[in-house]
Amino acid sequence: MRPLVADIDLDALRHNYQLACSCAPQSRSVAVIKADGYGHGALACAQALANQAPAFAVACIEEALTLRQGGITHPIILLEGIFSADELALVDSHGFWIAVHSQWQVDALLAASPKKPIPVWLKVDSGMHRLGFAIDEAAAIWRQLSAAPSVASLHLMSHFASADSRDNRYFHQQMARLQGLASELDAPLCLANSPATLAWPVAHGDWNRPGVMLYGSDPLEVANDITQQLQPVMTLRSEIIALRELDEGEPVGYSGRWRAPRRSRIAVVACGYGDGYDRHARDGTPVLVNGQRCALAGKVSMDMLTVDVTDVPEAAIGSDVVLWGRASNGEVLSVDEVARYCDTISYTLLTGVLPRAPRRYHGRSV
Repeated sequence: MRPLVADIDLDALRHNYQLACSCAPQSRSVAVIKADGYGHGALACAQALANQAPAFAVACIEEALTLRQGGITHPIILLEGIFSADELALVDSHGFWIAVHSQWQVDALLAASPKKPIPVWLKVDSGMHRLGFAIDEAAAIWRQLSAAPSVASLHLMSHFASADSRDNRYFHQQMARLQGLASELDAPLCLANSPATLAWPVAHGDWNRPGVMLYGSDPLEVANDITQQLQPVMTLRSEIIALRELDEGEPVGYSGRWRAPRRSRIAVVACGYGDGYDRHARDGTPVLVNGQRCALAGKVSMDMLTVDVTDVPEAAIGSDVVLWGRASNGEVLSVDEVARYCDTISYTLLTGVLPRAPRRYHGRSV
């Protein structure tokens, strides 16, 4: 069988969740497992966190139904709310919580007669300018929902545009707007995403929403003491399937982008963009071969990539190759570092790993 596999360390997932909780001990932390648990497998991640997390968050009702069908009974928050009014029947029957960000959703909720009132998180646009009600209209919507028999508990939520940035001026502008609104309404808050959970205690509310940090990725532009404690959850690993000896100047791969600067030894690895490894990876992108750092040499192909192993003489057919994550000798190659070489972010790499790379789960719950 093809040797490519995504190893998922559920103990590391639990460690990272506990780290999120320790950042904000006065808050409850909802575990965000949208996009199939950021590519790690939402149901497996929910099952691993079931004894720790009080609630889970997903993007849409399809993702929530997958968790319910898998036996997850926790509250599940639909971060984008409903996409049509008829979804409220499923929300009611499965006990989901919903975000409300648009007037049509408010109207649908006010017209509904659920068997049980539905917990609602009112989304406010504090400056992201994506989803949510404007600050100056949010108070009226809040009071309208507070009086509705179809609505149970009500929380105020928003999303930060730059909590991860060195330049924090815009974060403080958003925070000031939200603090003023929350004070006016005496509203419980859910504001902090992963970067705000890690770096901005002022944003910690009744609930926080840690997401990518749960999977071991550092979302901050500048790491801090806490982010350095994150553990990688996914290790994307494969093996060397062929070796080539090249003379100085010989090209490798499509268009011959990389040429050997000396007599070189090139390893062919079973992983490519057909598996989700980013085709934009530059020459020099780090790879671990037998736990030693090597460099990508040449363009990524659909099913294979090539690595310069000239300085790893013991590299052989079947040698372990880690594209990101933890090698067997304990050496870690951060998905964040790989993402920088691909001119992208860790989110796209993790969520982009395709089903052709099977997930293999490890940890106490397996």
